[in-house]
Amino acid sequence: MARIGKSFFDRDVDVVARALIGTTFIVDGVGGVIVETESYDPTDPASHSFGMRQAEWTASMFGPPGHAHVYKVYGLHWCLNFVCRVASAVLIRAIEPKYGIEHMIRRRGTDKLEQLCSGPGRLCEALAITKSLDGASLMRAPLSLEARTKRPQLISGTRIGLTKGREAERRYGLKGSIFLSKKFPP
Repeated sequence: MARIGKSFFDRDVDVVARALIGTTFIVDGVGGVIVETESYDPTDPASHSFGMRQAEWTASMFGPPGHAHVYKVYGLHWCLNFVCRVASAVLIRAIEPKYGIEHMIRRRGTDKLEQLCSGPGRLCEALAITKSLDGASLMRAPLSLEARTKRPQLISGTRIGLTKGREAERRYGLKGSIFLSKKFPP
């Protein structure tokens, strides 16, 4: 498989969010196929970079394309974003487990494959993603991102769990996947 480079991320965040569906993401040998994403940019009231406001915990969103922005939501769960153009990023919501499944099962405490990585917090727990990866390059170990081999059928809808900007259709998924965090409306 072909590795994805920095130029892949130096595009409109919605284009990248759709293009990530079907790619393979691995952290230190553990991972799978990305099946669900959400996009955020500085014009979006739900984005950490809304209005180009920076904070210590959002600094990685203002860096160059092609690196990770990792943060904790509700003080409980780590979430992983792939930074695109300045202050825009794609939240990785779900993957289909493919590699290192035994590690995911141990970390998550469940052997139900559809629940291992179906949601940003579950995904980070299964892949052992923490703040230590904030700002890490997506093109260097322990992270690896490989291009998809075929164009998948996509579905889109409104984002999940937001109080602001929830009406925006910026959630993308692999049609028919059982590994989504939540089904898309018909």
